[in-house]
Amino acid sequence: MEARLNLFTDPLAGKVLRHINSAGKAVGDSTLPAATQELVKIRASQINGCGFCLDMHTKDAAKAGETALRLNLVAAWREATVFTAAERAALELTEQGTRIADAPGGVTDEAWANAAEHYDEEQLTALVGLIAVINTYNRLNVITRQPAGGYEPGMFG
Repeated sequence: MEARLNLFTDPLAGKVLRHINSAGKAVGDSTLPAATQELVKIRASQINGCGFCLDMHTKDAAKAGETALRLNLVAAWREATVFTAAERAALELTEQGTRIADAPGGVTDEAWANAAEHYDEEQLTALVGLIAVINTYNRLNVITRQPAGGYEPGMFG
């Protein structure tokens, strides 16, 4: 499989990606737990069918110590007992924020209130920003058909 565009060599893509990366770094440096951040990235990427991001974030999560059991159960988090209440709230917000067009009003008040029970305002801001950023990356990669499988943890910095 070959990508439709080379996002790594195209000058305009480089400019766009630098800005998206800056937003991602702001979220990454927040107090939102790193494990939660990876779970959110993985779940949104599963929903969006982004193999490139799934390859990256499952490998990064494993390298950071995430267990294979939890990684394997992200897609079925509702039925899994291995996630905390806070992680479950973040995953619900991720699903609703990713499938925003699937429900009138997008994200429900219940999903928001549940997340707000577990995360402070900065963490909620980071969670919303992360959902937006990973969805942006997913769309870039899916539209341009970026191939998956070759990512090595840390290769982008």
